[in-house]
Amino acid sequence: MLLRTSLALVAGVVLALAFEPVAAAFLVPVAVAGFVLTTRGLPAGRAWIPGLAFGVGFYFVLIFWMRAVGTDAWIALAGIEALFYGLLGSATAVLTRRRAWPLWFAAAWVSMEVIRSSWPFSGMPWGRLAFATVDTPVADALAYVGSTGVSFLLALLGALLAQLVLVRGRNRWVAAAVLAATCLVAVVPALAPYEPQMDGRTTVAAVQGDVPGNGDDILLDFRQVTQNHVDATVDLAADVAAGRVPRPDFVVWPENSTAVDPFTDAQTDAGIRTASSAIGVPILVGAIVDAGPRNVLNQGIVWDPGTGAADRYTKWHPVPYGEYIPFRRFFDGKNFGRLALIPRDMLSGTRTDPLRIAGIRVADAICFDVAYDDGLYAQVGNDAQLLTVQTSNATFIHTSQIDQQFAISRLRAIETGRWVVVAATNGISGIIAPDGSVTDRAGVRTQDVLVHSVGLGTGTTPAVRLGAWPGRVFVGVTILGLALGLLPYRRNRHSVRSERAPRRPLRAMSPE
Repeated sequence: MLLRTSLALVAGVVLALAFEPVAAAFLVPVAVAGFVLTTRGLPAGRAWIPGLAFGVGFYFVLIFWMRAVGTDAWIALAGIEALFYGLLGSATAVLTRRRAWPLWFAAAWVSMEVIRSSWPFSGMPWGRLAFATVDTPVADALAYVGSTGVSFLLALLGALLAQLVLVRGRNRWVAAAVLAATCLVAVVPALAPYEPQMDGRTTVAAVQGDVPGNGDDILLDFRQVTQNHVDATVDLAADVAAGRVPRPDFVVWPENSTAVDPFTDAQTDAGIRTASSAIGVPILVGAIVDAGPRNVLNQGIVWDPGTGAADRYTKWHPVPYGEYIPFRRFFDGKNFGRLALIPRDMLSGTRTDPLRIAGIRVADAICFDVAYDDGLYAQVGNDAQLLTVQTSNATFIHTSQIDQQFAISRLRAIETGRWVVVAATNGISGIIAPDGSVTDRAGVRTQDVLVHSVGLGTGTTPAVRLGAWPGRVFVGVTILGLALGLLPYRRNRHSVRSERAPRRPLRAMSPE
């Protein structure tokens, strides 16, 4: 058990290296195979131990950047996420006793990703296997089967690699053939990639205003942050007037470009109006908006020149204990440490229709929203032509979090067949084509404006049409597999106990 647990810990670290900043994606099947080999063959009641060790090795390394918030936050979040891999270890011990167990295992892995991406609270999707594939031949499968389907393929490859290690003789050749066939299936989309359809073009400007000081505290001088974005937009207007750059059809500011409500704060309102009047086109402003004495909203607000605020998108997935405090009633009057910095809870948005900006249908995502399927799938499914990501990664600006999130934004471009415009306060801002390539990118911790012509997508990819159904199917399959696996297991244990039980001697019958 000690050897299994140690190897599982190493395999978890190996999986973390598949993501940014190392981005060695070829390690994904190797790490998954390590998970299988260290949990298979154990009783379910013990297989959680190496499974948990794998989760510790993986998640504590993957989100090491969480230490920018606090060591306690890093330990708490990574520890909770590691528990899911412990549960998967026990499930693996049951499912790998079945025939065609690599398929059952791959379904269970994806089920674990689906569940931990939505629970507890809004879940944490970071670290899904598919998120490591953006620069690999497997990435083209994203448009066909989505992130869930690609995670299944990668988990299956890992399970088949483990099977190749386990079997002997003629069976090894069979296992090698199945592994090769699965590899071929995974890369076939690269030979016939999905061709996104475009219906016209538009010119968009993404403004990165920069954050004063060290750059990692958006609230240190929040008024200067807003002023930086105003100044950058006014400078853009001067460049347009001089003919140095084309006039954009609309401008995108990042999340937290205003950290106070522009509807109640006169200085913020005046700054936005100055920028809007100068450029003469709508600005998608990232703003914190009051929602009563106990709540706030994190919104993308379409600000039209002259008329002011119009359409709005509200962040779907606020961060628990970062943007709101679950079960606050138990903490009222007892807030301490960082909890004291969250006096009001951020409410979740539910909008499924795209924003209307300058006559263009735009699907918006605010910061961590981009890691979740639901909001973007819903908006693209309702005919969004373009994706925008408004983000304030200032807290993590000196970490690999910004690279991991930008990789997810690139993945969404492939998955949805849309151009993606990313506006960040001080990095990473960029323009991403539907094939995931980066056509323009701002430097980190700089003030910059990206002006680019982008295509307006039409139609929906197979991945978006499938939506959440692949995840639901895999969860159902996993429950079925566990039920079928546990019933004979319980029956066998009962039989063993019956055989070991001492038999009572038969009493002689009386002649009477």
